Amino acid sequence: MVENYGASALAKRLGVTRYPVILVNDVLVATPKDFGFYGKGEGQGEGRYAPIRSASSQERFRKDLARVIELLVEGRRADAAAAARKEETGEVAAFPAVALTDLEGRPVSREDLAGRPVLVEFWATWCPPCRGTLGWLGELQKRHGDRLAVLAVALESDEADVRRVASQTGAPLRWAMGTPDVARAFGDVSAMPTLLLFDARGRSAGSFLGAPPGLHAEVEGKLAPLLK
Repeated sequence: MVENYGASALAKRLGVTRYPVILVNDVLVATPKDFGFYGKGEGQGEGRYAPIRSASSQERFRKDLARVIELLVEGRRADAAAAARKEETGEVAAFPAVALTDLEGRPVSREDLAGRPVLVEFWATWCPPCRGTLGWLGELQKRHGDRLAVLAVALESDEADVRRVASQTGAPLRWAMGTPDVARAFGDVSAMPTLLLFDARGRSAGSFLGAPPGLHAEVEGKLAPLLK
């Protein structure tokens, strides 16, 4: 496979717009923020492999990369993707105590969402794959009604553009503006779309990176038992 800088179908599918990016097949292992390269609106700080010149950072990168390669060689793609996602998102154990307000001015809190499964979609207006995921999530919300909560948190986006997308999709989601602090609270989300699933008690039940072909079936398979 040849991936052209700035014109990569795989990068677009994973919601990646900046480089360097490390991929093994179609598994996203590392993004610019992992190496300490933060873009506009992404906050600032050290990445998990920064400073890359240090021996400890290089060793951690080699270890994480080798683990993903090992799992893929064994034919365990799902496990490889899960291992990469765990490093990417920080794998939060439960819905964090964050202060969010939706676009209608209503507060969104862990207590407000308690008692039902919650899907949190991190997306951006510049991310083409996010549009399809938002539409599908809107259909999920319509299908399950009040038994499910779906929160769409926009990162690296202007509020006017977010409102326009919300209006265009017509999806009955809780739309909110995210910040670097919110992204860090949910495990330092670095790529979009990133979808996090929590059970009715607020415990983490799954994380999903990008928009691979099997995303809908995988998420709905994990969601079904939580709705019973």
